[in-house]
Amino acid sequence: MLINGVKGIGAAALLSWFFYHSFWAMLPLSPIVFFSFREMEKELIRKQQQQLADQFKDAILSVAAGLQAGYSIENAFLEAGRDMERLYGADSLMAKEIRYMKKGLRNHVPLEILLVDLGRRSKEADMEDFAQVFAIAKRSGGNLNAIIRRSAAITGEKIEVKREIRTLLSSRRYEQRIMNMVPFLIMAYLQLTSKGFFDCLYFNTAGILIMTGCLALYLAAFLISRKMIEIEV
Repeated sequence: MLINGVKGIGAAALLSWFFYHSFWAMLPLSPIVFFSFREMEKELIRKQQQQLADQFKDAILSVAAGLQAGYSIENAFLEAGRDMERLYGADSLMAKEIRYMKKGLRNHVPLEILLVDLGRRSKEADMEDFAQVFAIAKRSGGNLNAIIRRSAAITGEKIEVKREIRTLLSSRRYEQRIMNMVPFLIMAYLQLTSKGFFDCLYFNTAGILIMTGCLALYLAAFLISRKMIEIEV
């Protein structure tokens, strides 16, 4: 949180200096600090959700393999936890979740309730869907192992497709970050090579109004570019 706060203050300071040539402008631009902080927190949460979804895909595929090997569904999940620790480390999100499941099972909490709770907390549709399918399959009986294996395969494929789409979009996000910095690089170049070029735009009413309009256009372009690459997958 501290790092995100510093980044937000840095963004406000950058805008204040380039558009108004005064750090006092950070006072009216202070909402940008809170906006930047909120957006970075959202991005961190999204990354954690993506990591959890990717690890969940490997976990349920491991569960499916355990069921084929003859494990019970509970033991298959516990064995998947060991796989997660080997693949991602003991501190990985999915390894922690399976350790939490293990404690719940020891306290006689049904596995389907633990999975539904995980899906709800993750806010990932695929994980919630898998938990619901598992709960229905366990209540209805039938060939539970076959249902879980099939559901695990489908869920794993969907999560893998989402990961591939995110990989394709990552280059667009990188390009967007570069384009966001281009106006500042141009202004910095002109200020270094042509001193006084922008002096008429600072510390006077007309210049402040013009730069405020430019800032509004920049922020609008920034938000539009973010929306263009924020594709729900």
